[in-house]
Amino acid sequence: PDDPNLAKGPAKARYGEIDLQRMARERGVTLRRPEHHPRRTVLALRAALASSDLALASRALFDAYWRDGRDLEDAAVVRGVLDAAGLDGAAAVERASDDGIKADLRERTEHAVKKGVFGVPSFLVNTAQGEELFWGVDRRPHVAAALQQPLSLPFYFDYSSPFAYLASTQVRGLAARTNVTIDYRPILLGGLFKALGTPNVPLFEMPEAKRVYVGQDLQRWADRWGVPFRFSSRFPMNTVKALRLTLAADARQRPALVEALFRALWVDDRDIADLSELQRIAGSAGAGDAFLQIDSAPIKQALFDANDEARARNVFGVPTFFFGDEIFWGQDRLETLERALLARSTSTKNA
Repeated sequence: PDDPNLAKGPAKARYGEIDLQRMARERGVTLRRPEHHPRRTVLALRAALASSDLALASRALFDAYWRDGRDLEDAAVVRGVLDAAGLDGAAAVERASDDGIKADLRERTEHAVKKGVFGVPSFLVNTAQGEELFWGVDRRPHVAAALQQPLSLPFYFDYSSPFAYLASTQVRGLAARTNVTIDYRPILLGGLFKALGTPNVPLFEMPEAKRVYVGQDLQRWADRWGVPFRFSSRFPMNTVKALRLTLAADARQRPALVEALFRALWVDDRDIADLSELQRIAGSAGAGDAFLQIDSAPIKQALFDANDEARARNVFGVPTFFFGDEIFWGQDRLETLERALLARSTSTKNA
């Protein structure tokens, strides 16, 4: 049957109804199984997607079906429910038959299947352990707890990128404002470009006018954020040993070390390929012990593995961040990323 609950034995079905009503009373809501349930909800789902406010439309249609017992297969009912919610019901019902809306609903359903969703309500939460699935209204406390955990935000970078330098100056503030921890993931950008067939130094492939513009744009971002910036006279810099040094440092040492190495290249114009320079920087950042491991076989392999992992995640440039499965590329997408992270925080408060 369309409703799996109808396939339960009589005793379990009766208990299910009692349990639903118990949960409804606990939440102070009215729950009434509609006559002739289950009804097809395709029209209602498409109309909700076609409306100007998906959340408001969904709540109104849920109330109409499960509180008022309305028939959501009836276009007039759907239109009236949306009108009563302050939406344009006629326009939403009309648009519900558009190919674009139909495709949107199919794509959302296919995405849910790919994510392992097998029933509703289901919640997908980005956690420090990755994306987790929670099924059932009785898992709401688990969802709230998962949302309250600090999220680990992967930050892929190479010191050779001035764009990554600018991003590095902002990540600690972003972490503090959004309750995330930064997972610093150094990669060898030249190696990644070679694997992808991208020019080794894309800046050199640009027309002169665009190169000039990019330089001006970098300075504008630095000015906007109030951070020092000077385009390195050593560009493009060999950063292999600096990246290995970063991988050798432990998680507590990395934030200060990453900032010190970026600053050395993009503010002070120091040679971070020079071992004596690297040793001084490591010592000043409290990572002197990591310097001793730069040429060790495990650290060399770790850099190869980091590049393989980045490529497997479809990283194509730096700075790159991941929020769940979503990729955010470029220092100019940090504000978009922050809005997404703050939306997660809002969900935490409402869970």
